[in-house]
Formats: sequence, C-alpha cells, structure tokens
Amino acid sequence: MSGSGTDKTKTRKELAGPVVVLVEPQLGENIGMCARAMGNFGLTRLRIVNPRDGWPNMAAQRAAAGADHILDEVELFDTVEAAVADCSLLFATTARAHDQAKPVVGPGEAARQIVGEAAVSGTAAIMFGRERYGLQNDEVALANRIVTFPVNPGFASLNLAQAVLLMGYEWFKLVTANTLPFDMPERSERASNHQMQAFFDNLVNELDKVEFLRPPEKRDTMLVNMRNIFTRMEPTKQDMHTLHGVVMAIAEGRKGPAKGGVLDGNEATRLRALLAEHSDGRAPSDSGTVRGLARLLRRNPTDAERILWQALTTDRRFASHFKRQTPVGRHIPDFVSFTKRIAVELVNANENDVIVRDRAARGEWLAARGYRVCLIKAADVEGDLAAQLDRLAVA
Repeated sequence: MSGSGTDKTKTRKELAGPVVVLVEPQLGENIGMCARAMGNFGLTRLRIVNPRDGWPNMAAQRAAAGADHILDEVELFDTVEAAVADCSLLFATTARAHDQAKPVVGPGEAARQIVGEAAVSGTAAIMFGRERYGLQNDEVALANRIVTFPVNPGFASLNLAQAVLLMGYEWFKLVTANTLPFDMPERSERASNHQMQAFFDNLVNELDKVEFLRPPEKRDTMLVNMRNIFTRMEPTKQDMHTLHGVVMAIAEGRKGPAKGGVLDGNEATRLRALLAEHSDGRAPSDSGTVRGLARLLRRNPTDAERILWQALTTDRRFASHFKRQTPVGRHIPDFVSFTKRIAVELVNANENDVIVRDRAARGEWLAARGYRVCLIKAADVEGDLAAQLDRLAVA
C-alpha cells in the first residue's frame, strides 16, 4: 500500500461514540473536513443544524476524502434544541467563558465523562459553533459542561475540523487504551558473538587490503572503536547478513557502469587483448562466459573509456541512450544504444591481430542485425573529445 494512510483492507472500528453537533456551519468544505476527522477516530453520528449552503453539499463530499459513510447518515435539524433533545450529557465547545456557572473541562476529562455516560447507556453529544463566532449564550446554556482546549490564550480560535479532531482524538485514545494501529515488524533474533566476530574478521581483512588501519600504533584503538560501533547497534542475524553483503560488494567492486577501476589504462588495454584471445572461437551459447567477461570489462575501464562514458552520460544528445560493456548476443561492444541501434568501439594503439579479427567479426555480426558500428580511436578521445562526440551525434 502506498499513498495515504487509509488501508481499505482493514475493518473500520464501530464504537459507541458521542454525537457531533455542528451548529449552522457556513462552508461545505468545513463539514466535509469534520466528517473526515470523525472517521479518523471512529465517530459516526453527525448532526447538522441549519447548514448555510444547504444539504446535500458537493463541497462537503469532496472535502470528506472518503468519509462518505458519515455524510450519508447525517441528520438535519432546524433548531439546536431539537438536535440535542435526546442527549443526556451535552458538551459545548468554546474558547470564551460566556460568564455561565457551568463546569469547564478539557478534552481529556470530557472524553472520560463521555465514556462513563456510554457505560450507563446514556447519549453524549459535543456541540460545535459557527466558524465566525462560535456558539451563542443561549446555546451554551443548553449544555451540561463547557469544553475548552489548552491553547495559546492570545490565539485561541480553532478551525472547526481541528476542534472536532481534538475531541475525537481524546475520546478514541481512551476507548482503545491508546493502542497504536501497527508496531515495528518482528526482527530476526539477535546476532551471536560468533556471527559478530566472523563479520568483524572479514571487515578487518578487507580494511587491511586497502591499508585503512594506519598508522600501526593506532591500529588497536581503531579496532576497539569500530567493534564498539557494531556492538552498540545490537544487530540481528539479518543485519549481519546485510553488512556482510555491503562489505563484500565494496571489496569486489561495482558491477554496474564503472567510473573507476582497479587497473590503469595500459593494464586495462592489455586485459582486453587477453580477453580477445581467450574468447576467439567461443560458441555463441557460452552465455556464462559472456556475462563474466562483461563484469570484468565494466570493472576495468581504460582511460579513454572513462572519458567517453562520462561524456555519454552527461551530454544531452546521448544521455540515457547508451550502455557500457553490455552483451549483445555473445558479443560485448564497448558502448551500445539499443534504441538507436548504434555500437561504439574504441580502437587502442598497438592492437594485435587477434584483437583486430575479434572486432571485425563482432562488427559483422552487429551489422547483420541492423546495428551501425562506429570505430573511434582511443587517442582521439583523449586528444579531442568534442570532435568525436560531434561525429557520433551525426551517426
């Protein structure tokens, strides 16, 4: 599930909550948002006294955001007295004292009294006034209690739906014993000391390969600090599996398009010569070898490949079109665009006959399948990249 927090696969809670009474609400949007707030906290009974814009109201339905089950059961009344006639406990929400000798409670205490009234089969209701000026004195006089909220006295006015939401929240929290709708997923059991030690040994082994733990006199302190990082985490077995994978992925190198490699340009060129000799005459079905060679080539780019790949990924003419060292059948061109049907091959200096034959055979195979093969000298990429990109754009 994505998007909003409403999971329609779950059953709505139907609880014996208080009646919500809106006195002469002015905007349909406010009525709809009140219904939405009621739905959030299990309130279902809504009574409306003389809505200014009439009823039913399309603006209210749009603002309810799915709380149609509340709007469909709305009860309409001409007077406040009629709307609350059957209520045995009535609360009037207001930010003003109204100078009436009447108990004043906060939303939490009001919720407790509402629960108590429901326990003896009484009908409790909460009355909310108009958006502009709230409830009038004679309307407050009908109530048994006044509810007011602990807000900033210099800015005490609440939006109508906010007031309904606050009351609904306090009541729902009480009747559901403050139960949250979900909890943290069950974690796997805690990693054993043996598993932690195996991970740490592996981590130290890889860090030693890159000479991270230096200078030597600080090695022991660094190891203690690192071990404490992981012991403070109290990792699970699954956490350890994940961390093992992270360390090995970093140690073995990136399998996607590489911007760096473990060999310099000359060494990478020699690797390609060896791979060309090794793959000469291989069966097209030998896909496992093809994938293995592709991984090696991706991890060990030449200097010219690095330069050209960076340009192909940043130049708007080529961005997102090309892939690097990706198999096309059994063949692995240096760069290929499947959408444009173009293969780019870099020609290195001093290539032997085996490399030349391998490239020619690859070019014929690609051309027979509708690919245009563009040969670019590595020296030209390093010497005048812009010219080669212009040439490629024309192709």
